[in-house]
Amino acid sequence: MGWLKNEVILITGGGSGLGLALVERFIDEGARIAVLQRSVAKVAALKQRYADDIVVIEGDVAKYQDNLRAVQATVERFGKLDCFIGNAGIWDHYADIVNMTGEQLDQAFDEIMGINSKALILGAKAALNELLKSEGSIIFTLSNSALYPAGGGPVYTASKHAGVGIMKELAYELAPKIRVNAVAPSGMNVNIKGAASLGQENIGLLDARDPEKIARGMPLDFLPEAEDMTGAYVLLASRQNNRPLTGVLINADCGLGIRGLRQPRAELLNN
Repeated sequence: MGWLKNEVILITGGGSGLGLALVERFIDEGARIAVLQRSVAKVAALKQRYADDIVVIEGDVAKYQDNLRAVQATVERFGKLDCFIGNAGIWDHYADIVNMTGEQLDQAFDEIMGINSKALILGAKAALNELLKSEGSIIFTLSNSALYPAGGGPVYTASKHAGVGIMKELAYELAPKIRVNAVAPSGMNVNIKGAASLGQENIGLLDARDPEKIARGMPLDFLPEAEDMTGAYVLLASRQNNRPLTGVLINADCGLGIRGLRQPRAELLNN
């Protein structure tokens, strides 16, 4: 029996990358799934792949009414909502304050903060009444940029730091009825896209960066697949295995936080 049998979970940005891996893992764990997805092509692909096994809603996570519509469609189909996962996000390809124009900075801030930060609050608000009924949980996808610099530019980093504050405040406000937690993944073998306001909407992380170079920067010396990150979400969504955790950020950073000033001497580990 899976950890999430008969739990109803709504995931934003479930059409690719980590979101799609979460859809697959949660189905394996026995959950019933709904997805809010902006891309028309990804909506079509999800419907073709899963047919009527999941609910797919086309919409924009940065709009409250689209989040509310997704919650309503989920409850209409499955009768309840147990967990909301705010997962949709975009990157900024290290767009730095020196090289962005003032106009670019202004537009990029609104776009990136809207998708990466504001959408978390809007989704939580839309799901609130149903989660109060089920005494369920909320999980946000953040990033190692929620903890460290240099995982993106200042706007992306700000958007992920903001997510930590949103998570902690909601965990405080919604206790004891709703648990609120987050996961901060390291870089992964997923092609997260950039900001349209910076001309990056068709450029993915792996289009611009060498996966081997990313892996070499991590003490665990590998680039995780999206599937490697899903276990943390299963734990946080589980009622049986996660009663005590709220206001918690699981830092799945492949050891970035303990990286020293020099690389470990591999020969010592092999003796």
